[in-house]
Amino acid sequence: MEIINTAIEGVVILKPRIFEDARGYFFESYSKREFDREVRPIQFVQDNQSRSVYGVLRGLHYQKWPFTQSKLVSVLSGKVLDVAVDIRKGSPTYGKSVSVVLSGENKLALFIPRGFAHGFSVLSEEAVFHYKCDEFYHPESEGAIAWDDPDLAIDWQLPPEDIILSDKDRHHPMLKDIDSHFDYNIDLY
Repeated sequence: MEIINTAIEGVVILKPRIFEDARGYFFESYSKREFDREVRPIQFVQDNQSRSVYGVLRGLHYQKWPFTQSKLVSVLSGKVLDVAVDIRKGSPTYGKSVSVVLSGENKLALFIPRGFAHGFSVLSEEAVFHYKCDEFYHPESEGAIAWDDPDLAIDWQLPPEDIILSDKDRHHPMLKDIDSHFDYNIDLY
């Protein structure tokens, strides 16, 4: 596995070693030993999977303290633009985002530590999205930021008329208005 640093410390892209021949391909999508050594020690406790059609935009979601989550996300089939936004109060990259195209073809994964909001847009006809979390889902701890916050200026790589949102994702506050910030100076790991 190759670790590719992004513009925000702690958010990394994982590029697997792929072995291909006439039969198909093989790659190790996750190794706790290698992840702990190359990225940081972590204990994933829940895996999730979703299927979405072209134009679906999910996010920008996070879980509030004490149920904050780190995520390791990848795409099994299709193609998405995956986005992580730094919401750690006091961080030198507060309000900045990292975007990466994840696809069944490129087999990249993105690690998003605690203290980030996360979302993705589906760029292919459909996409199957997979993510590992280091904390269980707690609906009472849900938090989110508006996907179209002008201060974030995220290019979701979709024409506005093609974007499909859940009712819930249509009504999130702007980053400047959220009441549950993460503190950059406190260890969230």
